[in-house]
Parts: sequence; structure tokens; C-alpha cells
Amino acid sequence: MTPAARDWLQRYARHLATERRYSPHTCSAYARDLAHLSDWCEQQQLADWTDLDAQHLRSFAARAHAGGLGARSIQRRLSAVRNFYAFLLREGAARNNPAIDIRAPKAKRMLPKALDADQMGRLLDWNPQTPLEARDLAMMELFYSSGLRLAELVGLDLLQMDLADRTVRVLGKGSKTRIVPVGGKAIAALRIWLSERRGMAKPDTSAVFVGRNGQRLGARAIQLRVAAAARRQGLPVTVNPHLFRHSFATHLLESSQDLRSVQELLGHADISTTQVYTHLDFQHLARVYDEAHPRARRKRGGA
Repeated sequence: MTPAARDWLQRYARHLATERRYSPHTCSAYARDLAHLSDWCEQQQLADWTDLDAQHLRSFAARAHAGGLGARSIQRRLSAVRNFYAFLLREGAARNNPAIDIRAPKAKRMLPKALDADQMGRLLDWNPQTPLEARDLAMMELFYSSGLRLAELVGLDLLQMDLADRTVRVLGKGSKTRIVPVGGKAIAALRIWLSERRGMAKPDTSAVFVGRNGQRLGARAIQLRVAAAARRQGLPVTVNPHLFRHSFATHLLESSQDLRSVQELLGHADISTTQVYTHLDFQHLARVYDEAHPRARRKRGGA
């Protein structure tokens, strides 16, 4: 690839970080996937992004598959390429999007795991003894209460919370804002933490959750603190922030069967994401079907 062609990768990375406001983790994933494409183009002696066509990308995907890359990872790579070319089209640096009709091998749909209500209750049933423990409990209560993504909780500022109204305004993927409710247990934990925060946070720090240094707490530190709390409570599984989000969605959906509302609370642009992200117990579905469907309802009384 020419230096000018490689420069578009840097421009795209800046676009994702500044315009789309993607998390550093997502930006790094895009960069890795496009770096694989760039290396492959070098091997094929393709000098510019306009030289790439659909057949090239089929070969690119086939080579990755033959090399042992899983279907889901290939799907992610092709998605990154499609989005990159959409950016090039917008900037006038490409004439078409060669990835638009390229399909990856079908991947098995893996259902994320969730803690059941008893396990979640056990995880959150403890009294903090230190300011840091008060912070950790408030983080976990908020994760479970409102289904926040890790990046959303990391970026949460004081002005985004309204404890009186019991809501929090979060900035999600693609710079989309949504307002989600906060439960009573989380409100109580947040009030305790905010009273402790006054003695810890730097004066110029707007972050809700801060570390020992008084500055915004990072994603890795939150992951470690959550895992440590789960071990202390004797949970038999490894707990991470994403597990709270999935448990939140699963428990809501099991109780309400309202997929659209759960989609809104999670901030999913496409309801198919929510359908994969959450699952209902099949016996419950079968019971609802038997009770509700005109051709399935059992007759009461008589022969």
C-alpha cells in the first residue's frame, strides 16, 4: 500500500475516536482488523484502496478461515472493512464498497451467561467498611440496576445523575444518549459513595467513580475490583462488568417479556442484538404459549 493509502487508516482511527466517540477498546479492535487487511493487500501488491474488489475480499476472508480464524472473528473483520469503506466513500476516497455483499461463514450463536437472582443477591449482599468498598458496591449496584456498559460507567460524570429523579443519562455507542432508571438499592449505595467521594476526588474531576489518586477510575481497575468482590462473596463463577449487564437484561425479560423495552434500556440499535443478548427459559415460553394461543389453550371441564 502507498503511504497515502495507509494514511487513510490513521484518518479513520481519528474519526472513530473523535466523531463516533467509540471506546478505546473498540477503536483498537477496528485498527487490528484493518491492519490485517492492509498486510494482505501488501502481499497481493494492491497499492490503493480503490484497487480492492469483492473477489479480493472473498479471498481475504477465505485465507483467514483456512488459517483457523473463527466465523465470528471473520464476521467482525468484514464488518470493520464495510465501515471503513463507508468512511472512504463519504470522504470521496473510494468509488464503491466492495465488502457490502461479502458474507462470512455462519457462526454459532452463543448465549451469554447470566447470574440468577439468588446469585446476584449474594454478590451484592455486603456492608462496605471502607470508602473504596463503598465505591465498589455502588458501581456494582448501578451496573445491575441500569444495565450500563463498562465504558458508560467509566465515562459517567456527576451531572449525568439525577438521584432525586432516580435516573442516569449515559452516552452509549455511536454517541447516542439514553436515560435509564436507577433502582432504590443503587440510589442508596450511590448516596453513601458520593459522601465518601468528597474526601477523595480531585477538585477538577467530574467523574462519579474515582480511584485512590482522586482521578477517574479506569476500565481495568473496575474489572479487577468487581472480580475481587465476587471472590470475596464466594461466587463460583468469574464475574465481570458485562455479566451484570446481561443479568440485568435477562431478569427484566424473564419478568416482563417486553423485548422492545429491554432493547431501549440496553441502548441497542437493532432488536436482533437484544434477542441474542437475552434469553427466556423455554419452559416459561411453552407455558405462555399453552395458556395464550387459541389453538393451544386446554379446554376447561367437559370431555
